[in-house]
Amino acid sequence: MKILIRKATEKDFPAIIALIKEFALFQKTPEKVSITLEQMVTDKDIFQCLVAIAENEIAGFATYFFTYHSWSGKGLHLDDLYVKESFRKTGSGKKLLDNIIELAKEQKCKNVRWMVSGWNHNAIDFYKRIGAAINEIDLNCNLKID
Repeated sequence: MKILIRKATEKDFPAIIALIKEFALFQKTPEKVSITLEQMVTDKDIFQCLVAIAENEIAGFATYFFTYHSWSGKGLHLDDLYVKESFRKTGSGKKLLDNIIELAKEQKCKNVRWMVSGWNHNAIDFYKRIGAAINEIDLNCNLKID
């Protein structure tokens, strides 16, 4: 199967929102999604996303942003990586991640960081196979501001 990875455009936003909601269902936390199409359009200058195109549709996405770590310097944070169930095991996820890593290298980042759910053993195994270190010590904090 041919898979094309490209930067998302505004016309992709409705499909990306649908995939975000699908991903939240997969994570068993649909109530946590509050993003709207209008907000995404408003934030389009800071919204960074790659999409995987397969069979003329968006098969998956990877959202990311650049950050700075006091211990290591410039980094890229992979916020979400999700591939539709019907496109899993096609290499779409690997291609998205490879493109994220390449982008980080091009931008002279020192590392790529992301989170993974402890119950998602397929993803953990996938990340370990590419050489990622899984930190089981630090906990994530989130303070919602409305």
